[in-house]
Amino acid sequence: MNPQLPPVVPSVTAELVAALTPRLRKRLDAGVAKVAARPTARAGDVVRIAVDDDTDLELHAPGGVVTSAGAIRCGCLLAPGCLHRAAAASAAPVADPTEPSATEQPATAPPVTAPPVTAASVTAASVTAPPVTGSAQPPPGHAPAPATAPTAPTAPTAETATPDQRVAAAALHDAAAAVLEAGTDGAGAVLQAELLRAAHTARLAGLPRAASRAVAVVTALRAARSTDPAYRLTDLTAALRDVLAIAHRLPRATGPELAELRGTVRQPYTPDGSLRLYGLFSEPVLTATGYAGAVTWTADASGRLYSISDVAPGGAGRATGAADRAVRVGDTSLTHRELSRAGLAVSGATVSPTGRLGAGAGVRAVRAAGAAWHAEPLDRLWAVPVAEQVSMALAGDRDLLFLDVTLTGTVREAMGECLVADCGGRPLRLAAAHDDPALPDRENLRLLASVRGARLRVVARLTPAPQPRALLLAVSHPTDPGARLDLGLDRLRRADLPTVPTPRGAPAGPADDEAPVHLLRRRVHQAASGGRRVLAFPGNRDTEGARLRRHGLVTAGELLAALHAAAAERVRDPFGRLLPADPGRFARAWLGAAVHTEELDRILCAAAWGADLTDAADPADPADPGAP
Repeated sequence: MNPQLPPVVPSVTAELVAALTPRLRKRLDAGVAKVAARPTARAGDVVRIAVDDDTDLELHAPGGVVTSAGAIRCGCLLAPGCLHRAAAASAAPVADPTEPSATEQPATAPPVTAPPVTAASVTAASVTAPPVTGSAQPPPGHAPAPATAPTAPTAPTAETATPDQRVAAAALHDAAAAVLEAGTDGAGAVLQAELLRAAHTARLAGLPRAASRAVAVVTALRAARSTDPAYRLTDLTAALRDVLAIAHRLPRATGPELAELRGTVRQPYTPDGSLRLYGLFSEPVLTATGYAGAVTWTADASGRLYSISDVAPGGAGRATGAADRAVRVGDTSLTHRELSRAGLAVSGATVSPTGRLGAGAGVRAVRAAGAAWHAEPLDRLWAVPVAEQVSMALAGDRDLLFLDVTLTGTVREAMGECLVADCGGRPLRLAAAHDDPALPDRENLRLLASVRGARLRVVARLTPAPQPRALLLAVSHPTDPGARLDLGLDRLRRADLPTVPTPRGAPAGPADDEAPVHLLRRRVHQAASGGRRVLAFPGNRDTEGARLRRHGLVTAGELLAALHAAAAERVRDPFGRLLPADPGRFARAWLGAAVHTEELDRILCAAAWGADLTDAADPADPADPGAP
């Protein structure tokens, strides 16, 4: 994937790949690698790729996004049926129309969005008819109508998926199962285009959530195949799990569950009157789908969180530059960096269900005084018990944690070093929120690791894991508690650090978690990366299953055995020849293991933080969407 190219909508890539001949499709992956390595030049809304000395490719992106196949033009003799156009679309980031916009307007008649629910807890709502309050009288000169026997009111049937949505869900399931079967090495541009075509069909059928997650799968695949440092196997696994789970549940879903699975293209904005907000911190936004910018978080006097975003097509340069752009609320000239330390008085505010402020024409805003983290009203955010904050995060209310910690050391993990801190007597791992070298997160984390023993007030984003873990977003200044640092935007200097002697013999952090659930998680990740074939080989599967059962994880052991069995199953025809494997069965077995692992992580995370998770589904519940 070439981040210098403008994002391309899924339907364009699917259309161009579908138009290729079978011979050109076999050469598409090589063409993608060639185009991605060629130099590019931008002139306004046009990006040119020098394919060779005599041939140029042009991507016309008004508004920063390529929205039609005709916007990709090639100067070779075989155009428009050439390989170059499809290769350019496959090498560019995938545009996701559901990405947040900084200028979203409030809806005049906002649709009702159902709260997230679990599959096991969905029940149809009962509706009763209103009582009869009187009888109608006939007009003068007319005979009264003959009496009729009253009829019992009939309860309306719960809404179900439309035929188009069922077809779209089936296409998504088949395309995602094919990707899972092949793994990252085998899921080339052709399989990616099939998934993008299914995503486009799902969007047209009114399934924006499934379409967006399918785009996330393709984005992660391209990052993996191009050895992008930002690639995370956990991102690919989560996106694949979501696509397969939505496709599995949607045909039988009704009511609120169906609304949750469908999702919404844009969040509705509703009037919220006048607001007095206090800046908390700003963080950069850098997505794999080619969008970048900044988000500033604020809070009102009651502790309710609000965010103001500036996100548009771009790369790391836009993510760092957006912090010094004026926020798009009213006529204020405050930048995101300034607002994170100041305040804002807003009148005529419009707010989305997630707390994002709208930028409608009727919104007015002026600068106001801010507040320090240790002063009211922001201090009350840190006064909420940690366990209660984690419970809210796991319930989906918000994922930000406001913590007081003491740095105790570091621990090296596969993705790099993590800070280890004491948080109310619990060892907490704090990881960098971004690994892009253009952003200062990783370097700031390295400098903070040198001040072991420092007491800091921090803002972090919860990461569900068997041990307490979070992504570090902002910290109080190590030498000036009244100041703060946004770790994704501000660069910490060694001169800012206090002279704290490192205790001799201080531990480097807790040992790596060895909870048996990691055995199932590892196989789920291996299948997402290497495909079905990596689990088909005989190994220590019986030993792993027995270990899970010894620790009381009986369902996990059964799911692991089912996953291995589905991977190894091959059927022969009457002549003894191997028939193609059934990707659907393997996808169902993998989905059961992935959903179970996710739920176990949530439960173990709550236990590690001492949080209450009364709404968690039982991971051994056979009603789980992926249970065999």
